[in-house]
Amino acid sequence: MNGSPASTSRSGWSDTFVRFAVNLYGAPPLSGKEFAAYRSGVKDDTIVGMGLVVRLPTGEYMEDKLINLGQNRFAFRPQLGINHTHGKWIAEATGEVAFYTDNDDFFNGNKLEQQPIYIIHGHLIHTFRPGLWVSASVGYDYGGENKINDVEKDDNKQDIGWGISFAYPINRQSGFKVSYIGSRKLESTGLDTDTLLTSLSLSW
Repeated sequence: MNGSPASTSRSGWSDTFVRFAVNLYGAPPLSGKEFAAYRSGVKDDTIVGMGLVVRLPTGEYMEDKLINLGQNRFAFRPQLGINHTHGKWIAEATGEVAFYTDNDDFFNGNKLEQQPIYIIHGHLIHTFRPGLWVSASVGYDYGGENKINDVEKDDNKQDIGWGISFAYPINRQSGFKVSYIGSRKLESTGLDTDTLLTSLSLSW
């Protein structure tokens, strides 16, 4: 605080995310295994779909703390995307908008409002063989200015991000993935980040 280093920690549940999605064009309705077989066999295909991600205020929240695991509000993110497959290449593009309800119990009884955030991102994926692939991604967002007790904070967000991922199959039931994700802020508010992720997936 006031220029001095500070730290804190939180433990507990974060907010719950629920996602609904539907295809509008391309890819016939199939079961999971049938869809996987269809996708592995198709050589030239275009899919258009839409989705809705809802953030539910189920996480741990304390109104007298500024940093919390939950946000104590709902968020709605309608999405529209297109996916085009050509041979071993897949190109994807998605646009979405994040809408937020008000938090009437924000930090010591204040009211927090947030304007929508507009997001676009794209991905280019090359599959060498089933389970073995590499991808490059780029994204951009803008908006999200906050109001506290109806006073504008002049803190619009504008960020650009990018990422590279590599996936390698161990066997038919498992594989691992390594990803690098970077982001840079284009406004005075926000974060510059560099993240390295590793994951192991299992199926049965």
